[in-house]
Amino acid sequence: NQPKASLAVKSKANELIEEWRERLCDISWFMRCLNEHLARKANAEDNCTGRFWEGRFKSQALLDDAAVLTAMAYVDLNPIRAKIAKTPEKSDYTSIQQRIQSILKKPNTHKIKLMTLSAKPNQHKHSVCFSNKDYLELVDWSGRIIRSNKRGAIDNHIPPILERLNLQHKEFIKLLKRKDDIAGLKVFGSPVHLTQFIQHSEQAFVKGIGLSKALFRT
Repeated sequence: NQPKASLAVKSKANELIEEWRERLCDISWFMRCLNEHLARKANAEDNCTGRFWEGRFKSQALLDDAAVLTAMAYVDLNPIRAKIAKTPEKSDYTSIQQRIQSILKKPNTHKIKLMTLSAKPNQHKHSVCFSNKDYLELVDWSGRIIRSNKRGAIDNHIPPILERLNLQHKEFIKLLKRKDDIAGLKVFGSPVHLTQFIQHSEQAFVKGIGLSKALFRT
């Protein structure tokens, strides 16, 4: 039989456990570890020293499915807006390219592990209730409009997912064309969810209310 741990050992163990729990829930600690790993790897490859990222990371609260999918499309279309790639499937290092490749390898796959997109409601508490086909259609349509800039063609090709997300299609495209980073908004979502967030956080105001009212249908 092993001797029972002393009170001092138990106290130290509980202290360490509490510290680890805090770190596991701390996005700042996670990003610190991730940035240090990337900086060490990049510096070794380039034979240099210093930071890898220019600035500190940004954290943004996405309050509903529409906000999540809008932010995803915004990021996935970065190479299109920057004219680095002509199509989503040709854009390197994007989740949309990985989604397309996964679907091509397994045509009957409805969801992949990058982020759960499911056509079946309530399948998982962290899933978004839209299929990969819905999302690919949304990104493809958005990318075509961004490249062609032909607003007259928008009304004829609006994907149903925008209607189900309750988003105004013209305002949605304006948002995706923005040159500034929407991560500058600390909170993003529908006016209803923004109001609930303000009340819950006891803040008098959050940036982005005007954008939210224009983007979402009343």
